[in-house]
Amino acid sequence: MPRPGGNLTGLLLYEEGITGKWLAMLKEIAPNLTRAALVANPKTTPFDYFLRSAEALAPSLAIEIAPKPVENSADIQRAIESFASEPNGGLVLPPDTTTVVHRDLVIALAARYRLPAVYAIRVFVAADGLMYYGTDFVDLYRRAAAFVDRILRGANPADLPVQLPTKYETIVNLKTAKVLGLHVPPSLLVRADEVIE
Repeated sequence: MPRPGGNLTGLLLYEEGITGKWLAMLKEIAPNLTRAALVANPKTTPFDYFLRSAEALAPSLAIEIAPKPVENSADIQRAIESFASEPNGGLVLPPDTTTVVHRDLVIALAARYRLPAVYAIRVFVAADGLMYYGTDFVDLYRRAAAFVDRILRGANPADLPVQLPTKYETIVNLKTAKVLGLHVPPSLLVRADEVIE
């Protein structure tokens, strides 16, 4: 990471422990939660990476992880409906273009089955999803511009360290929490960068 070698450098979009933060947020807003479905398309996101990370961290929160690989809207509907047949569940949606395309369906199913959900992409919360925790992309783009400037001025990309995100955002949708019958703890509201009412 400090010296990637070759002709390569870059910016990572997510920190290593982000899956644990998603699970902790679910447990915080729904203390009785014992199960979490990881919903994403393995063809469009590093599903196995997020799954391994979730499975490693879940026992410390007394959560069982249910992998739900999906490829289309029918898969999403089946996955969430089957998962919702048992109580005390919640959804984790890592960054994935498939679920973003079908975000209205995901949000509608989460509401219908009263499943708390945390999303890795902010557009879900703007469309009435419950919670978002992820990279502050405005900050990331500013840092990327500085990298490009250094390279254009002659810096060798192999000598530039891979940059990790340094700034994250938390957004909570109180309107959705109310619809789901959830009480948002003050500790979560204090940490939120934005609260949608």
